[in-house]
Amino acid sequence: MTTTTAITAAAPVSTPAQRRSAELEQQIQQDPGRFRVMTGDRPTGALHLGHYFGTLHNRVRLQDLGVDVFVIIADYQVLTDRDVADRLTEHMEGMLLDYLAIGIDPARTTIFNHSAVPALNQLMLPFLSLVSVAELNRNPTVKDEIAHSRQSAVSGLMFTYPVHQAADILFCKGNLVPVGQDQLPHLEVTRSVARRFNERYGTVFPEPDALLSAAPLLLGTDGGKMSKSRGNSIALGATADETARLIRGAKTDTDRHITYEPETRPEVSGLVLLAALCLDRDPYEVAEEIGDGGGAVLKRTVTDAVNERLAPVRVRRAEYAQDMAYVRSVLRAGNERANAVAEATLTEVRGVMGGLL
Repeated sequence: MTTTTAITAAAPVSTPAQRRSAELEQQIQQDPGRFRVMTGDRPTGALHLGHYFGTLHNRVRLQDLGVDVFVIIADYQVLTDRDVADRLTEHMEGMLLDYLAIGIDPARTTIFNHSAVPALNQLMLPFLSLVSVAELNRNPTVKDEIAHSRQSAVSGLMFTYPVHQAADILFCKGNLVPVGQDQLPHLEVTRSVARRFNERYGTVFPEPDALLSAAPLLLGTDGGKMSKSRGNSIALGATADETARLIRGAKTDTDRHITYEPETRPEVSGLVLLAALCLDRDPYEVAEEIGDGGGAVLKRTVTDAVNERLAPVRVRRAEYAQDMAYVRSVLRAGNERANAVAEATLTEVRGVMGGLL
């Protein structure tokens, strides 16, 4: 992330987690080489504008500051809330194209897929021994994910997802994890696993900190949270015409005068915010300029702003799509580095555990 204040600024300083996150932002500016970030996505569909402003832009920002960034394409985790990994190769390659198009540099950021690094799953066994069933059972993030699961019955993979995530973070000794407020319980499991492992066997892992996102929630075209699974998102790979069509069909309200009032006018305000983010402007100013122009002018403003913002991304994406051999080589190189890091960690773990694993 490089420009929009609402995106780049640390979260408002009020809770201990937010205060710590603000401190971390200052430390990153002073000494980015101290940090290794671990983050990623599940390849369950096309990445969209919610991802772009919520997480993707931040990865580029951290990379450009000099932080060592690891990005996992969490293909195994597709199965946490569905029975099959549908169209997996297509989604993974689309994700790679989006990463490269937005500015993720494989020379500075390690992109890899979970299934290519067996050591991640080998770390799961000792990590699971450090967490009680009761702790997993009361994790609020898991409860929410189970409630929204597509499966008729909850699998063990869903139940142990926080420990799976701990292995993803700790294999590379990640010490900084960009998360939203709702993901803090997951990260606390990782911190507990690291602390308990170190106490039981000897110090191997850092206790990673949360870097809280200040990115505002973007609503989809139906007024709900923008989501791959809800069909209400604007994909980064969408054409200018597709984007215009999606925005024309976006939900608004009956008041012709455009204002930015997220609490009382969520649909209209969501569109205003999207335009403001794309234009690097204040949403109240954008709304005031549109004024009595109504929904038609609002949607035209949003369409122009999104298409202008994504134009260079689309050009780069199309160029990379012409050379899929290179795109796949990026993943192979990332997998090689991730495996080397994972094997080194696993060797260290075996040593302190007396040869287990």
